[in-house]
Amino acid sequence: MLLSMLQIAAVALIALYLGWWRLGSYRRTHRSWESMLARLRQGWNIQELSEHFPWKEGLSITPDRTWIAIGGNRGLWAMYRNAGIMMEMADFAARHAGVDQVLLEVLRADAAQIRMGALKAILQYSIHQASESVRLRTFHVASMYTGMTAHMTEFLQNHAEVALPSFVAAM
Repeated sequence: MLLSMLQIAAVALIALYLGWWRLGSYRRTHRSWESMLARLRQGWNIQELSEHFPWKEGLSITPDRTWIAIGGNRGLWAMYRNAGIMMEMADFAARHAGVDQVLLEVLRADAAQIRMGALKAILQYSIHQASESVRLRTFHVASMYTGMTAHMTEFLQNHAEVALPSFVAAM
């Protein structure tokens, strides 16, 4: 009897998870461009990292200065969240315009790398505070972030020019 109840509970939990996942998927595919822009995290100075942000990738400051410019752990978390939102933006543009699939794959790969790198840096920070390795990993994540932003800008410029000004303003 106990085994039957555990099986029923396990099936119910799996069904609830699948329903929750499906609802989240539906919400992601039906978001408006404006709602995605509104979700981009602000409050940290990403423009200070590069002279040509968001048009070209690469950083123009040191790892120590990068840590200070992004606000430390708060900036890492913002990059983590923004990478996911930019991926949603690319998917949105792909649904509404003819898209270069190679560039879309580059954006997906960039987002995954940024999210993993940011999580590793946040975990390192929780253990070692702002050690040299945390600052170097943050510099690497910020460099990838400027690259993804440059790719997203190029993507929007080529496939959704109307959306480009609002994206640049949100960054």
